[in-house]
Formats: sequence, structure tokens, C-alpha cells
Amino acid sequence: GLGESSPNVSRWLGDIRQYFPNTVVQVMQKDAVERLQLHRILLEPELLQMVDPDVSLVATMLSLNKVMPAKTRETARLVIKRVVNELEKKLRNPLRQAVEGALNRAVRNRRPKQREVDWNRTIRLNLKHYQPDYQTIIVENIIGHGRKGQSLRHIILLVDQSGSMAASVVYAGVMGAILASLKSVRTHFIVFDTAVVDLSREMKDPVDILFGVQLGGGTDINKALGYAQGVIQAPSDTILVLVSDLFEGGNQVEMLKKAAA
Repeated sequence: GLGESSPNVSRWLGDIRQYFPNTVVQVMQKDAVERLQLHRILLEPELLQMVDPDVSLVATMLSLNKVMPAKTRETARLVIKRVVNELEKKLRNPLRQAVEGALNRAVRNRRPKQREVDWNRTIRLNLKHYQPDYQTIIVENIIGHGRKGQSLRHIILLVDQSGSMAASVVYAGVMGAILASLKSVRTHFIVFDTAVVDLSREMKDPVDILFGVQLGGGTDINKALGYAQGVIQAPSDTILVLVSDLFEGGNQVEMLKKAAA
């Protein structure tokens, strides 16, 4: 007959992993999907099980989320979960240490243990006791990093979900889930294109967050910033992170005004 050519995708997907390192396999898979438009790799569960997952592949899967057959969705979740788990392992401890360390340093402790001493503040505070003859400082007051158990910061992740932002959405979703697990911060995870959707209730599972994202559409950053303004309760204790390529489809002047505010 004159039907379309149909190379045996599953065969070469298995073969290339025997002959090439993972980094090369991932490039070939990405090209197969994007350049040869072999999206059926991602729509058949038996083929999905054979691919080597990476962030680029997950981003493509998310863009096909709404057209993915029911039989493939559970396999897709497993593939995405593998990538998410790897990212979490790499990011969790550095992120936890950075956030909790920053919060601890925001609090002063007048009776610190040795490892808690803030030497920069302590030296600055005691410079008036400098002894020129001995070229040293007599320390009268010691300042240390304190600890607070209650919520100290509110972090808002405002994530552009237009088509060009797919890989960034994956990373932001993982970061959001890690932040949500920290008792010392309150986290909002908000995605937007020309509409705004608050996914904060899905924060316990980053895979749920990613499946809740609908990639594509236009970009209205001004509208998203307006929504974020309504969520902020204590500006001095709030950190707003806007993840976007800044190709604003809405009102650029108002967007800059809101960002400044």
C-alpha cells in the first residue's frame, strides 16, 4: 500500500541506550520528538517506559498533557516522578540550608554558642573597644544568629506557563514543593498565561503541580502581579519570585508599575 512510513520506534529507542551514553540518548530522544515530530513516543505507555527521562522530555510531556490518552497518563506520571525525584535529591538540602540559614540570620541572639556567633556584627559593634597597643578588640557584646520556630517569611512563586517556559515550570514546580515542606516559610505557587491559577493546595506533590499546569496561551504578567498583590499580607516579610521570559502580552507600563509597587 501507500501508507506512511512507520519506523520501529520502540526498537531503536532500546538500541541507542546500548551504544550511546545517557547524555547522547537524551539529545536523540529530544530531536525525535521535536524535529521528527514523533510525539507518539509520549502517547504510548510501552514506549514511554523505554525513554531516558530528563527535564526536556518532561517539559514536552507536559505540553501534551491534555491530549494524552488515559492509558498513558499513569505511565507519564511515573516518568515525571523519576525526574522530579532526581531534582529533589539535588536541590532539597542546599535550598533548605539557604532558606533556613537566611531566616536564622535575620534574628539576633545575645547569648550565642560559638558556632552561632555572627562575627561581622560582633566586630562592628565592638570596634569602639579597639586597643591600638595590642592591635585587637575587647569584645563586650557578642551578637549571634538566632532561631525562630514560627513562620518568618512568605514566599510567592509566580510562574509563567506560556509554551516557551516549559523547562522552567518543571524546576519551579520542584522548588515550590520543597519550599512547601519547610515549616519556617509559607509558600504560594501561582501559574499564569492570560489567566491566573493558584496551585498552592497541590504543593505536597510536585507531580500534581506539574499535571495541573496547562502550557501554552498568551502572557499577561501585569494580571498575575495584580493577583499576587492581593495575596501579600506583610510586604516586609514577603519574597516574590517571578519566573518568566518577560515577553509581556498585556500592559507593559502597568506591569512595571506593579513590579515597583
